[in-house]
Amino acid sequence: MSTLEIRDLHVTVEADGAPREILRGVDLTVRSGETHAIMGPNGSGKSTLAYSVAGHPKYTVTQGTVTLDGEDVLAMTVDERARAGLFLAMQYPVEVPGVSVSNFLRSAATAVRGEAPKLRLWVKEQKEAMARLEMDPAFSERSVNEGFSGGEKKRHEILQLELLKPKIAILDETDSGLDVDALRVVSEGVNRVRSSGETGTLLITHYTRILRYIQPDFVHVFVAGRIVEEGGKELADELEANGYAKYGGDAAAVPAGPLVGGVLPGAGGAGS
Repeated sequence: MSTLEIRDLHVTVEADGAPREILRGVDLTVRSGETHAIMGPNGSGKSTLAYSVAGHPKYTVTQGTVTLDGEDVLAMTVDERARAGLFLAMQYPVEVPGVSVSNFLRSAATAVRGEAPKLRLWVKEQKEAMARLEMDPAFSERSVNEGFSGGEKKRHEILQLELLKPKIAILDETDSGLDVDALRVVSEGVNRVRSSGETGTLLITHYTRILRYIQPDFVHVFVAGRIVEEGGKELADELEANGYAKYGGDAAAVPAGPLVGGVLPGAGGAGS
């Protein structure tokens, strides 16, 4: 069993030459086998939480702790967080020209596993994972995310997830930009990883449509940089029906701060 513990997390970002507080005291625990959905309006700070845990340099932690199995995550470099078992699937995966998907995946697996997988076995493992995600085998020779459609980028993120088998997977709006078929395939990939019981999943989303495929154990409502309500799947249904109006006029008071670079895709460091 692995446990990610976030306690009283405060995070700032530079805005107009001065620090602006985005996260305002986040408390959250994610354990192996659990699926937590973080839902909230645009600009509430959900993606800031994901990238702060992964170690993006744009964000400054001013207070609080983040630990993985008792180890201080905030003291780790980005690649150390990946090797420790943290994985981030980004909302906007970056392009890595000149690096093939195949080489990228094997390098990431080597970093996470501590040794290079035997080539013959790795090729088989990779091909089988790609087939499950309905990906053309020729995809493996393309440069990472270069010229990929939105659906291809998201399938590639989940391909990394399946091959790297992290302790904790943070999925930042994995459903954005996906059509119905791609959403089904991506969700099935997430569910295969969940079924092992060895990975804890933190799923960040605006909408409940992905939760029809990936059933959360816990739903957390994120507003203005903090968790304001928690519950089960029924809470997501309530949000779908009624929105976030009951949480007040400041429901989207924190700027979203979209990220388009600075962290390599997938795997929280060896990948994101």
